Amino acid sequence: MSNDKAPTESTSNPAAKLWGGRFSEATDAFVERFTASVNFDQRMALEDIQGSLAHAQMLSEVGVLSTDEYHRIADGLKEIAEEIQNGEFPWSVQLEDVHMNIEARLTQRIGATGKKLHTGRSRNDQVATDIRLWLRARIDRIGAELTRLQSGLVQLAEREADTIMPGFTHLQSAQPVTFGHHLLAWNAMLTRDYERLMDCRKRVNRSPLGAAALAGTSYPIDRERTAELLGFDAPTENSLDSVSDRDFAIEFCAFAALLLTHLSRASEELVLWASSQFDFIDLPDRFCTGSSIMPQKKNPDVPELVRGKTGRVNGHLIALLTLMKSQPLAYNKDNQEDKEPLFDAADTALDCLRAFADMVPALKAKKDNMLSAAAKGFSTATDLADYLVRKGIAFRDAHEIVGQSVSFAIEQDKDLSELSLEQLQQFSSEIGEDVFEVLTLEGSVAARDHIGGAAPNQVRAACIQAREQIAQRA
Repeated sequence: MSNDKAPTESTSNPAAKLWGGRFSEATDAFVERFTASVNFDQRMALEDIQGSLAHAQMLSEVGVLSTDEYHRIADGLKEIAEEIQNGEFPWSVQLEDVHMNIEARLTQRIGATGKKLHTGRSRNDQVATDIRLWLRARIDRIGAELTRLQSGLVQLAEREADTIMPGFTHLQSAQPVTFGHHLLAWNAMLTRDYERLMDCRKRVNRSPLGAAALAGTSYPIDRERTAELLGFDAPTENSLDSVSDRDFAIEFCAFAALLLTHLSRASEELVLWASSQFDFIDLPDRFCTGSSIMPQKKNPDVPELVRGKTGRVNGHLIALLTLMKSQPLAYNKDNQEDKEPLFDAADTALDCLRAFADMVPALKAKKDNMLSAAAKGFSTATDLADYLVRKGIAFRDAHEIVGQSVSFAIEQDKDLSELSLEQLQQFSSEIGEDVFEVLTLEGSVAARDHIGGAAPNQVRAACIQAREQIAQRA
């Protein structure tokens, strides 16, 4: 049946709403659907139950609930959790959101005692707690997947520490590096991402439970106890801010946008390297697809999709920033719009990390092609300039000499290393027989023998250090 024309009649009695006592007419059917969030916030159902269990235990400990009432509520909530996990829970749009669906089901199961669960709290602090619990769990999963990716990346970098390839600036051959060194550049970006994620987790891991609607509650609650029960580091400090803050969600999306930006840059390089024009790597078939009409095609769909999904995560960050920019304190219905961008940003980040963590260790370097490409484009020109400087020539003069040498080599259709000593000496008498040691690709790479440099022994040392850093996360 089409929903193009939504009915305007009311579909429920106001008394059926858990907040319906003040209202004299039922909610319009369209408004009911328009304002409901249960279709997406039910993802937080188990977190909602987790928060309710802690709240009920605390209420029992401070004497607001009797021991018997607490156990009836706890048993009922655990049974509801099983219903949800088994796909048997009867979700209702008329009950608006995950919180009221669960509370109504609890009351249906255990009777009037279920109505006491909401004592001393509001949906405002309840949802803020649920989101933080949900996001904390996703952060931990993302952190684990990021660690898995980096472990595979470092392992591949160590294996390719001696594999020479061209290093690029402006996508033009600049200086030779190694494939391992290049992969460690990706790892360095991901290390910063991991640090940002863990820093974000610190601010996520604060408990807003007990802030109630906006001003706290007159009941003798123990916010430190509920924070402890839920594994939070501490309660949030201000009740107004507690229910209206979504900084933590914005911060997470900023992390996700940067992570996807880094994965997108790596994806772009994988797409280029897998092309016939570069032909630097082989992507396993399981990460590629073919063409419906061109049988020769092997398309790098996984990195292309990761590159494309960066746009949606960037969009989620802007959506949340825009959502919060004009909201007065405290909670506003606008904040219902925080969940879908946050959920999708977390899902997308996790999926992209999983794809990369599976794909990267399976990459195969085409070493001969990389070496051949590194030999083109005069990538050892800077080494010749450095050689002349060590002979006592000022760098700017050395730069000009090498530029003239390159122009001559282009005319001869040769690389600098293919010119004879006599041909090189016409540009500077300081050039000697030892010049050919610095004009080789191997010599050029080996000369970058310092922390962060491209020398193979530095790459291997960096891999050892990276593995040690990753191991400390456990």
